[in-house]
Amino acid sequence: MSSVTGVSVTDETPDSDGRDPLPGDNASTGRLGDRLFGGAARGAGIVVVALVTLIGVFLLVQAVPSLADNHENFLTSQKWDVSDADNMGFGIARLLWVTVISSVLAMLIAVPLGVCIALFITHYAPRALAKPAAILVDLLAAVPSIVYGLWGAIVVGQYFEPVQSFFIAVLGWIPLFEDTGASAASTIAFVSVVLAIMILPIVTALSREVFAQTPTAHKEAALALGATKWEMIRTAVLPFGRPGVISAAMLGLGRALGETIAVMFIVSSLPDGAPWSWSIFNGGETFASKIANNAGEFDSPSKTGAYISAGLVLFVLTFVVNAIARIVIERRKAFTE
Repeated sequence: MSSVTGVSVTDETPDSDGRDPLPGDNASTGRLGDRLFGGAARGAGIVVVALVTLIGVFLLVQAVPSLADNHENFLTSQKWDVSDADNMGFGIARLLWVTVISSVLAMLIAVPLGVCIALFITHYAPRALAKPAAILVDLLAAVPSIVYGLWGAIVVGQYFEPVQSFFIAVLGWIPLFEDTGASAASTIAFVSVVLAIMILPIVTALSREVFAQTPTAHKEAALALGATKWEMIRTAVLPFGRPGVISAAMLGLGRALGETIAVMFIVSSLPDGAPWSWSIFNGGETFASKIANNAGEFDSPSKTGAYISAGLVLFVLTFVVNAIARIVIERRKAFTE
């Protein structure tokens, strides 16, 4: 505190980052509200971390005894027989393939379509249309998954047969599109379409919010240099919104990986001992649908542990996907900054 011509002036020095301090910017203000809010935020973060950790520990503890009694290779075996507690044999190879391929196909459909819809709403649609369209997309995100499953199985499934026949006729020589004789409305490919529709509102809504926040100066600079609207979007909007689109895609992927009800309604499960097939025009079960379909078998700790081990793999898979997304986003942000 110094006095100049009788007027008291507070000595303020710039922060380490070179900016002038703002009133009340110091962490040592000691205000009760600041301390309460900081403590609440810190406590919420600790609770979330603790919950995730406890869930992982619970799954691991419950799964280890059954994995120890497993007579098959858990990662590579296609067999799933837990009827005899003394001679259990179960593996996740088929479950892992169906879960991953259905989710990846859903992402390949939903992400490009969602980005295009978001760009249309934010940059092409007239204002009278843009707002109702945005509200409609947000409402679609709130539709329960059982509704999508029933709609897909009863209404859309009957129209998927020509699509499957076309791909089999053109690309049937590729193992991924091989004809297995399965009904079109009960295949991995069809449930991927339904999953894509389910996650489309999430991808669209988040992408729309990110694109709408693109700095006006960036867009005006591109237009001032003679860029067309599409060139402005390609050079200014899409690079700015890329981290947000990645976040939206990973959030949608997380829902697709764990979807249960829609998959149960649509995909037909295969009998034990069915031959392995890479085809997306085949039936199968995901981790979530396998657990839900066989919930009635949770009558002993060993059987329950077998299904919990499948849940543990799904938990780890989702965790890894989100961790990879976080790493990609942080690297992208560091590059753009």
